[in-house]
Amino acid sequence: MLVIGLISGTSVDGIDAALVRLSGTTTDLRVELVAGATYPYPPELRSRIVSVIADGSLSMAEFAALDDAIAEQFAQAAIAIQQGHPTAELIGSHGQTVYHRPPATSRYADNVVETLGYSLQLGRGEAIAHRTGITTVSNFRVADIAAGGQGAPLVSALDKWVLGHDTLDRCVQNIGGIGNVTYLPARNAPQSAVQTPSILGWDTGPGNTLLDLAVQHLSNGAQTYDQDGAWAASGIPCQPLVQQWLQQDFFQIPPPKSTGRELFSLDYFHQCLRDAASYNLSPADILATLTELTAASIAQSYYQFLPKLPDQVLICGGGSHNLYLKQRIQANLELIPVCTTDDVGLNADFKEAIAFAVLAYWRMQDIPGNLPEVTGAKKAVTLGEIHLVQQSLRGNMNCHSGQHEHHPGQTYED
Repeated sequence: MLVIGLISGTSVDGIDAALVRLSGTTTDLRVELVAGATYPYPPELRSRIVSVIADGSLSMAEFAALDDAIAEQFAQAAIAIQQGHPTAELIGSHGQTVYHRPPATSRYADNVVETLGYSLQLGRGEAIAHRTGITTVSNFRVADIAAGGQGAPLVSALDKWVLGHDTLDRCVQNIGGIGNVTYLPARNAPQSAVQTPSILGWDTGPGNTLLDLAVQHLSNGAQTYDQDGAWAASGIPCQPLVQQWLQQDFFQIPPPKSTGRELFSLDYFHQCLRDAASYNLSPADILATLTELTAASIAQSYYQFLPKLPDQVLICGGGSHNLYLKQRIQANLELIPVCTTDDVGLNADFKEAIAFAVLAYWRMQDIPGNLPEVTGAKKAVTLGEIHLVQQSLRGNMNCHSGQHEHHPGQTYED
């Protein structure tokens, strides 16, 4: 089956689209990336999204308009990724996260009250299905949250079935705006007397979010990211600051846990700048120190929360291109080899888009898509809401695909 996976991450850079050929179910799952591309948001729309994430207020009419505008961009990405290829049968769209709140436990007098998490993704699936004429699965996180889970990370199920190894313990480390990890014990590892979960996973903390905010601030808006980590590599990390920041509450919470731009936000970045003021750091030093925070928070979480350190770390996401960040992760993990998922046959740029194509594919087969040991859900559940279309609507995609401009993206074709 040809399936499209769509996602825009917490960096709000644009929409990653993957056209994927899938077969099998879980143990025999086969994944072939046919094409992948990133389609940037129009600047004005990106600014609106970032403003909303940063607590910008909206009327309900404005909220609906933003939801539709994001859906249109996702639909255009789905149409564009198919050009020159057979028509897809299904779309799995994660949408654009604008708010994420993990579940919480509170105590009132003698009562313990559990509050479900909350996660909101815009870019409604029914609009994508209507625009493309292709059945669309969306809103993946709510079923896991309803089962008491974090609603994240959801890519761990793909990691389990595609990136597990017979003899090596692996960590698959995604570095988008936020970092998340999946720990995959060797499939043929001898059973020990003390049983541990077969798989673990959690959000490790900031990925590129603070780095991008720093680059925009330090360059007065002339740059949006640190290409290859070259600017940070010219500076010197301030280790006392890194150690101070690593004491922040989030880093001490044991998994399962998740986070987002609600915590690692512009306000958080400004607090980092205030903390750095007494050290007289250059712009390059500040960027190097924030890069070290991402690298050190990843490594610290492994040392704190894994039953044993992995034999290998596989990096994916936009951060896999930051050579300096990769070097610092390697330095913090010492002798553990740090590679990318490209090195083991799974495209590092489009792995998350591929994951939501797979989750949609599983949803149509009633196969659970979450891993309770990762998200903290009370049970495994099917993920996503299905938006069916009339068969006659499938022609709409071909009729309209040439009439709407889409923003050119970086393209990968196999």
